[in-house]
Amino acid sequence: MDQQTAPAPRAVRSRRPHRAWGIAAVAGVAIVTAGAFTTVPGLLATPLHEGQGWERGQIALASAVNMVLFGLTAPFAAAAMDRYGIRRVVLAALSLVGVGALLTSVMTEPWQLTLYWGLLIGLGTGCLTMTFAASVTAHWFVRRRGLVTGGLSASSHLGQLLFLPLLAWSMDRFGWQPPVVTLALVALTVAGLAALLLRDHPADVGVAPYGAPRPVPRPAPASGSARRTLRVLRGALRSGPFWLLAGMYAICGASTNGIMWSNWVPAAHDHGMGATVASSMLSLIGIFSALGAIAAGWLTDRFDPRRLLAVFFAVRALTLLALPMALEAGAGPSMILFTVVYGLVDVATVPPVIVLANRCFGVDGPIAFGWVSTAHQLGAGASAFLAATARELLGGYDLVWIALAAACLIAAPLALATASGARSPG
Repeated sequence: MDQQTAPAPRAVRSRRPHRAWGIAAVAGVAIVTAGAFTTVPGLLATPLHEGQGWERGQIALASAVNMVLFGLTAPFAAAAMDRYGIRRVVLAALSLVGVGALLTSVMTEPWQLTLYWGLLIGLGTGCLTMTFAASVTAHWFVRRRGLVTGGLSASSHLGQLLFLPLLAWSMDRFGWQPPVVTLALVALTVAGLAALLLRDHPADVGVAPYGAPRPVPRPAPASGSARRTLRVLRGALRSGPFWLLAGMYAICGASTNGIMWSNWVPAAHDHGMGATVASSMLSLIGIFSALGAIAAGWLTDRFDPRRLLAVFFAVRALTLLALPMALEAGAGPSMILFTVVYGLVDVATVPPVIVLANRCFGVDGPIAFGWVSTAHQLGAGASAFLAATARELLGGYDLVWIALAAACLIAAPLALATASGARSPG
């Protein structure tokens, strides 16, 4: 009697989404929450100036401190995530943000705004930047990294889309304290969500990273995270590509969140635009920023990131040159066109810069990108403060837009030169 060999069982592919996508979604919610906090100083500027009698420079100082700490915290947060785990750092960051917002709601002096919003919220949101996104993608994804990075880049501006118009509407009707308290409660709620769902590494739940052929062991906690962060900085400071990346990204920060987060609403107000309408325009920028970031992630996987950056900066320069005319026309077609085009290139710089940092610095790429992001926030902080000061001295922002456009035209050739001596990953 012939024996028949039973056919080998076929591997059954699970139809359930990979756990990595859930982790990315939770990370996106945390970044959305942090993004909502970054735009609030622009909404607070007018009520605190008119209602409390505080000088615009004092208010802008808190925003500048927030932006600088937002950047300085990022590289240390990336190393801390390697040492203590992503979930613990995220929980601590969201808790710090929530407490800072609650304290801001009961402040009575300008220095308290600098302490609570500038220091506490700056430190907390600084842990939830794109270095956080880079850590998540590095641990959980082998394939689709560009797309995921672009999606998470978009998340911070989705915070504007989801919260900014509602916050502006609430401030018009209830004053500035209730919306700030609401944001604090949102941050603490998201902290609870992260505690339940966020995990540090695929090995924690027994799966392989997305796109990997087999599971990989969880790396041992990296000791001396602060020393490693500073060691990477020392090495980077001796690298020409780092200085090019940092200089370019400082201009990026000055011409995006530095000017828009804290000065857009006052600038629009100067041209007769109400806070709710101005905030809606900023939210529209956020919508197209999200689309632009996702598209940039897709393009970065396929084209030279240096050339993409040069195009993005050139387009941004043209939009900033056209902004004074758009503001004069009010909330009409020209303003809509500005928000669309500017929004598409607003956050589009992030995926190419992450790729270039990884090419230049290999396994230290996320931390090096954190230091490059520090330069971004230094530029943003300087722009926030100097633009508000220029408004006080000159009575308007027209020269500010021209100066930022000129800086973007300088950044375009810096982008083309950045990776000339870089090595490919691995």
